[in-house]
Amino acid sequence: MNWLSRAADGSVILTLHIQPGAKKTEFAGLYGEALKIRLAAPPVDGKANAALIAFLAKTCGVPKASVELVSGDTSRSKRVRVSGADPESLERLFGEDCTG
Repeated sequence: MNWLSRAADGSVILTLHIQPGAKKTEFAGLYGEALKIRLAAPPVDGKANAALIAFLAKTCGVPKASVELVSGDTSRSKRVRVSGADPESLERLFGEDCTG
């Protein structure tokens, strides 16, 4: 899957397209070669980034400290590193939401 890659240190890099200010926080399928996530948080003062990290940590079953924004701090296109998560589990988990 193009939106998920593995880093040399065993962590997983997710390529995301973010839609802040949505009605609710959820996965919204694929957006090109990125995983689209709708966030209820507004894109103000880092609130959307904080909501994204919390949402991914909860979904992936890892602490928030294990989710790091690698690039795209002020962009809708983001890359996020998730440490301590099993790549195969993430492919299955996100794949179920992204097959449409």
